[in-house]
Amino acid sequence: MDTSTTVFGGPSALPFGIAPTGFTRLMQTEGEIAGAGAAGAAGIPFTLSTLGTTSIEDVRAANPHGRNWFQLYVMRDREVSYDLVRRAAAAGFDTLFFTVDTPVAGARLRDKRNGFSIPPQLTLRTVLDAAPRPWWWFDLLTTPTLEFASLTSTGGTVGELLDAAMDPSISFDDLAIIRELWPNRIVVKGVQNVEDSRRLADLGVDGIVLSNHGGRQLDRAPVPFHLLPQVVREVGSDLEVAIDTGIMNGADVVASIALGARFTLVGRAYLYGLMAGGRAGVDRTIEILRDQVVRTMKLLQVASLDELTPAHVTQLTRLVPLRPGLASVSS
Repeated sequence: MDTSTTVFGGPSALPFGIAPTGFTRLMQTEGEIAGAGAAGAAGIPFTLSTLGTTSIEDVRAANPHGRNWFQLYVMRDREVSYDLVRRAAAAGFDTLFFTVDTPVAGARLRDKRNGFSIPPQLTLRTVLDAAPRPWWWFDLLTTPTLEFASLTSTGGTVGELLDAAMDPSISFDDLAIIRELWPNRIVVKGVQNVEDSRRLADLGVDGIVLSNHGGRQLDRAPVPFHLLPQVVREVGSDLEVAIDTGIMNGADVVASIALGARFTLVGRAYLYGLMAGGRAGVDRTIEILRDQVVRTMKLLQVASLDELTPAHVTQLTRLVPLRPGLASVSS
């Protein structure tokens, strides 16, 4: 069973990699070090977020021979973003994700209710929640301060940090500047419609990632998996199309590849493994997803990813938004 592929100019042993996640060491103290090490051992790419809690250089040290990708936010202070681009290039990261799905912070009402912030706030509620978990206190008191390792200043709620860092004026001009600074593959992450996909293909980017930020910015945004076939038909011959959001099972990976995606990115499942067991938990997550991919391919009677076609996938029409003019009062 051949699960290998090539994506953005290099190999991957599996058709999925680890997505960029912010606040990662909040989940478990090993954070991105565990993710990068596990990805390198499995032969798949690891993506570091601008809002990651481990530095660019430390991720490279944890995964010195594997593929490291960097997810870039274009900030109000452009020089901060430019410096991150230069550092990622110097550290040998081979692909840059120019991210466009977070011009401002989403409402994140649950975060506001819980007082979610960096560094964590020790409110009465968090103290009570952590009381029966002594290992959490041990980590808090004995490990380095939780902060955005690639940025020079932190503090505040998640929404406040995002609003201070992100810039809604981001444009194609910014993409042009970053392309001049970045020597390797450049991919635009957060694409959510066919028109932007076409324009980016015409501009000659190396790839796009269909993503709605896990539904955590605008929960009514298009579902990337539903958008995938249209985008692949429009630009699949001109650039590589990857997908994240909702990849929680190896069967999701296989279905995405069958509909024309070159690659998929796994975020929540990776964090669940990290929370459950640190590096060993991430290794186990990758193993579970690998087994699910292989089993699904065997059940579909295909021996390689290249044999997958849209005929292998059925999308449930009840989950697809109605086209304009087709709305009905009947159920």
